[in-house]
This record gives sequence, structure tokens and C-alpha cells, in this order.
Amino acid sequence: MTTDTIRNVAIIGHSGEGKTTLAEAILFNTGAIERQGRTEDGNTVCDFDPEEIARKSSISLAAARCKYKDKKGRDITFNLLDVPGFFDFEGEFNQALEACDSAVIVTGGSGTLTVGTEKAIEYCLKHEIPSILFINGLDKENSSFIKTVSAIKEKYGNKIAPMIIPNMVDEKMKGFVKVAYGVLRDWERNESPIPDRLKADWEEARMALAEAAAENDEKLMDKFFEGVELTGEEIEHGVKLGVKACSTITVLGGSALKNQGIFNLMDKIVSTLPSPEDRNDVVSVGAGGMEMVISADNNDKAIVRVFKTIVDPFVGKMNLFKVLTGIVKSGMTLSNPRTESAEKISALYYVRGKKQIPTDVVSAGDIGAFAKLNNVQTGDVLVEGAKVTLPPIPMPAAEYAMAVGAAKKGEEDKVFAGLKRLQEEDISFKVEKNHDTGEMLLEGVGETHLAVICKKLKAKFGCDAVLSEPKVAYRETIRKCAEGEGKHKKQSGGAGQYGHCKVRFEPGAEDGMYEFVDAVVGGVVPRQFIPAVDKGLREAVKEGVLAGYPVVNLKCTLFDGSSHPVDSKEVAFVSAAKLAYAEGLKNASPCILEPVMRMEIVVPDNYMGDIMGDMNKRRGRILGTDAIGSLAVITAEAPQVEILKYATELRSMTQGRGSYTTAFERYEEVPAHLQDKIIADKKKEA
Repeated sequence: MTTDTIRNVAIIGHSGEGKTTLAEAILFNTGAIERQGRTEDGNTVCDFDPEEIARKSSISLAAARCKYKDKKGRDITFNLLDVPGFFDFEGEFNQALEACDSAVIVTGGSGTLTVGTEKAIEYCLKHEIPSILFINGLDKENSSFIKTVSAIKEKYGNKIAPMIIPNMVDEKMKGFVKVAYGVLRDWERNESPIPDRLKADWEEARMALAEAAAENDEKLMDKFFEGVELTGEEIEHGVKLGVKACSTITVLGGSALKNQGIFNLMDKIVSTLPSPEDRNDVVSVGAGGMEMVISADNNDKAIVRVFKTIVDPFVGKMNLFKVLTGIVKSGMTLSNPRTESAEKISALYYVRGKKQIPTDVVSAGDIGAFAKLNNVQTGDVLVEGAKVTLPPIPMPAAEYAMAVGAAKKGEEDKVFAGLKRLQEEDISFKVEKNHDTGEMLLEGVGETHLAVICKKLKAKFGCDAVLSEPKVAYRETIRKCAEGEGKHKKQSGGAGQYGHCKVRFEPGAEDGMYEFVDAVVGGVVPRQFIPAVDKGLREAVKEGVLAGYPVVNLKCTLFDGSSHPVDSKEVAFVSAAKLAYAEGLKNASPCILEPVMRMEIVVPDNYMGDIMGDMNKRRGRILGTDAIGSLAVITAEAPQVEILKYATELRSMTQGRGSYTTAFERYEEVPAHLQDKIIADKKKEA
């Protein structure tokens, strides 16, 4: 097998548009499977996880390898990566596009530009990923290839180049016109002249396609402007150049479920989409920080990028990888610059869903899998020669957080050990302890993302996790100056205890947290007991007098007190300080503070008004707006309690087109009417 006969293709697009079914049809057509499965029946190659079968939709990327004999008689290797379309699994999308040289964007024939299609096209254009748009489901009632193309062209103009016109008979697609060649093709791949009813549509489509092709080649452009008709081969050549340059996205159509139009798509994957050797060189950093280029060459030393990890408690860990250059052989040793350790390659596989196909060699540009390399994780670069580093695989911000714990008491360690294993498989979620509230937080892309993680935890490791709304790390402070007196006196036979201090409390600690000032004169509080007063106050500020939240910005000045020559002890002054604290803070106008987050929200500009209005309802403040192309960037501040579920709510408001990031900014006083509720909730919790 040579590198030019490999096609690494990500199948991407909106959820529910038939990506897994399309992969299934290609596998069936190439003879990789004997029967075409259905997602509704739970028997497809790419949706093999129990949770995927239950949901009837993909939740993680799956690789499927097959071979297709092209028109020239060559064996072409297809490495298909079936990618989830739901927005919570954007991390899987990014990992797939890291490994693939091209993409097939699947959309339904609904006559609209769906959000998932729009995001997929935008990603491919931005990251220069050659792509084909496949309009699926043209066997369904009310589906329309023409209307769907028009809706997409409305946004992307001449970048969208339809290669076919459907032949609709009695509202059913019976075949298609090949626009470049001017022939009608049926599902048995027989060709015949174009019927009269389609000729006008074909002539218009061919003119547009010829113009799109000519824009990518100077010779074709000269012929086009001279009025010379371009041949089908010339149009295909120009379109291929446009696809490679990402200035053109060709459009095909059919029905994956009925296996209609799929052979035509497969031919175009071979003829139009690039092989690994056609793609731009990968830039990396070598020894000494020098930039170097990597291209798919079997004669170079091996460089491998791990783009996905699959964890199974019974089978073990499997790493999916792409060979960027060189050849990987079973038995060879590769070094891992991240861990500075050597990895012996004991077993190599090709992957088709959950099926592992043993192999001894994976060549440049190809995709394979390692088994049982326990120290290797997603994103690692393994090298045969000098150290090489690549930029990390971009992951979506994990902004949706829930408190996580064990459903059964005593299983906490089991839950967190399971989550740690799942993090090897899904690097887009985090598990962190909130040191302010003491809670363990599970942070992901959205509500569905976290729910799926918990289901996987149960299925793979047999432990139940429970999610709850996270606590907000409130604080307390005071607004005016007040004095407090504390006297601790204990006489119960034997040695007694005596401590007495007067402390002035006021806002304005030097470090913004806690400040202790010794203003005692005349030795009324002996020197040796002053640190005890400080110690008592430091312990006391951990709990405020309103709802028990830590107190901040508190300046404490010890200015008076008394002692007993025999009974005064350190412990007595610690207790006296706490008594003074309790009295003083109640009289110092205490209040509750809440964390305020700084937000950067990115949405299409037509949603800007809705987002700003919603932010005002959340007690937020708009700090400014900016524009990046057709996107609006809104900078705002909002109380943390008001945006705990903002990831889900923003997606709902923008139909999945919006994203945001947050960072802690400062603490602010809670409005009085909300303060009473916080105090009541805290008492109820206690």
C-alpha cells in the first residue's frame, strides 16, 4: 500500500442527519460488512458502545477501515472516522479532524442550513480541511436537494459547487445528473442522456460549476472567458484544485439508508479528496526549539500522533494514532517526549468499530491502534528519532460544572478512580476539588456530556455517581467599624482559665483578607498572650455570623483587655478572641459577598441583542462588544450563581451557535433581598 492510496475522512455534521448510516453504507459497499446495519436496531459498526445503542446516536468518535477498488483498479484504503454531531461532544470532533486529511459533511435535505452543518463548514474553511457536502435523506418526503443547496449557498455563495442534480420521479429520487459530464445516472450505475425536463436546470448548474472550476486554474480561466466549453475532465480537475485549496466545497446527494448515491460519493472521495501526501506539511518543534516540517514519507523516521484513547476495564487501553511520517512496525521502540520514556510496540491493529484487525506494519499517513501502552495518552507524539512536539489538540472549554459524589456511601474512591480512567478516554472533561466549598466538581461541555460520563462510569466500572448543583463560594464581610469584648473565665476546681480582650473590627485588611493589629498599651494583655488572640481570630474568620461563610477584608485591632496572674493561659485568650469576634461582627453591619465572573461570549451578531438582554436579567453588566467577521464578542460580568447552567441556556438561545469562557473577577455584595434567601438556605442545609 502506498500513501497516495489512503483517504482519511471524518464524517461530520449535525446530529441525527445519518453520519453513522453513511459510514455503514460505505462499509457495506466495500465488502467490509455483509449486512448494512441501522442505528434504530443498534447493530451498526460505529455505534457499538452500550450507551450509543441505548441513545441511538453517537457519543464518541469511531474508526472504521475498509478498502475500495477505484475506477483505475487501485485498492484505496478508507479510514472513516464517524464523529458525534451533538454539540456536547465537540472534543471528539476536534480529535477526529486532527487525524483526518479531509471531511464529508452530512446534512439532511430539509431545505435549511442546520447549525451543525454551518459549524462543520466554518471549521473546515477556517482550518483548511478539504471537504465534500453530502445531502442525505433524499428518499424522504418533503426533502429537497435544490432548496437545501440554495439555503447553504445563501451564506457561502460560490464556495458551494453542486456536482449533481437529483432525478426526482413521483417525489422519489431515481438517480442523478452528473453536472460535469451531462449524463443521467441511475442507482445501478447505468448512464443515459439527460431528459428534457432536467436540461434547463443542468445547463444552469453546469455554467456555475464550470465557473467555480475555472477560478482555480489559470488555463481553465482563459478558456472560460474565451467562451470555450470546458470538458467534464477539465471541470473535475478545477473542482479538485478548489477543494484542495478549500475555496470550493462540492455537493453530492442521495440516501445512506437506501444506499443510493453512495458509490458516487465514494468515487468522489477517491478522485477529489486528498491523500495524506497531498496535504500541507505538519509543522512541529524539534530539538532546540527549531521548527521542522513533517510530510507523509515512508522513508523517514517514524513520528506518530495519538488522537484518541479507548478504555475498557476488560480488554485494556487502546490508543488510536496516525502515522505522520515513517513506518511503525510491531516490535519497534518509540520514545515519548512527554514522559521521556521508551514505549515497546508489542501489538498493532487496524480498527473497524470494536473489531481489531492485527497487522505488523502501519505506513505513513495511515491510521492504526496500539494496545496496552499504559503510559501513552491522547495528544502524545511518539518518535523514532529526535524529540518532536506538536501543538495540543484543541478542546472546548469545560464550563458546565456539577458537584459529583458516590450514590453509595463508601464508594467515593471507586467513583473517582473510574472518572480518572475515563479522563484517559475523554480529555474534554475535568474533575477538580473546589477548595472553597470542599466539593468535587465534574466539569464538562454540557449537561448531556456529564450525564453520558456518569452512564459510562456505571457501565464500565460498576459504580453510580450522583450529580448535584454546585455550591457557590460565598464570603462574608463587614461594612462599618464596631468593637467587641470577649471574656473567657472558667473556675471548676484546680487551675482556672482567664482571658479578656477588646477588639476593634473594621473593613480594610491590608491584603484584602485578614489583618491583625496589636494596639495594646500598658501591658493590659501580656505579650505572650497576644499571638493567642491573633490565633483565635484567625480561627473565627473561617465562619461568618450571618450564614457561616468565611469572612474577608477584616481588620482586627486588639486595643484593650486584662489578665490574671495565675489563671491566664493561651487557650483562654483564644476563646476570648472568638467571643469578641462574635459580638463585634454582629454590630459591624455584616453582609454576604458573591463571586462575580468575567465572561467572554461569542455569538453570531444577530443574537447579540438577545444575549445582552438576557445578561441584564442575570444581574450582569455588559462591559463592551467587539466584532470578528459575522460574530459578536460580548464582554460582561455576572454573579456566578446566575450562570451555573449558562452552557445549556446559551446553546438554547443561539441554537448551538454560541460559546463562552469565564474567569473569576472579584467579590461583590449580594442584594439584600437575595441575602435573606442565602441565609435561609444555609440554615436549612445545616
